[in-house]
Amino acid sequence: MQEPEVLCRIHPVAASALTIMRRKETAPPEFARQLHRLSVLLATEATCAVKTHDVEIQTPMSSYTGKALQGVHALVPIMRAGAGMLDAFRLMLPDAVIWHVSVARDEETLRPIFKDSKVPKSTTGIDTCFVLDPMLATGGSACFTIKHLKERGAGPIVYVGVIGCPQGIERLQDEHPDVRIVLGDIDAILNKRGYIISGLGDAGDRLNPTVPWNVQ
Repeated sequence: MQEPEVLCRIHPVAASALTIMRRKETAPPEFARQLHRLSVLLATEATCAVKTHDVEIQTPMSSYTGKALQGVHALVPIMRAGAGMLDAFRLMLPDAVIWHVSVARDEETLRPIFKDSKVPKSTTGIDTCFVLDPMLATGGSACFTIKHLKERGAGPIVYVGVIGCPQGIERLQDEHPDVRIVLGDIDAILNKRGYIISGLGDAGDRLNPTVPWNVQ
């Protein structure tokens, strides 16, 4: 069982971006920009094991043996908030396929409620699936999505989130010990409503406000 890889503890740009995201006064457009900024760093870390093959090219000066990405990868944002991480990963893996999964949370039971999936019935030919979800709180949505992917033959799987908490991490590791976890940071507490403290609030709502964000 692998320990989560935590980016903000070692990367100052990641720590700066997440601090701006945590601030309650941060407006949705700025929140989205900082999520993209942090997600670029998370994508860089998460894709470090992607395979390459040699390719012969000609530079303006001479021939050169370089590297090209190998294989086909899948990006799996958990809707709604996971969509805010997608563009950063497409920069790293421009030829990846994209499978949206929509999972809501029952606010009383904190259990995941399946809404929709664009994961094909067969995932043959995919080298790695990257599950994108900003908040690893109870772990319900993450575990459901990963189980759903495995039922359709997917693997290996990498979970990438902005903030996790011990409860969600433990659940994900217990149910899916083979899944690599890459996080921006880890907070210590999950409250009774299933929100991470200090956290950054509801990432989906902060990205996609349904009412004017600055109206009290």
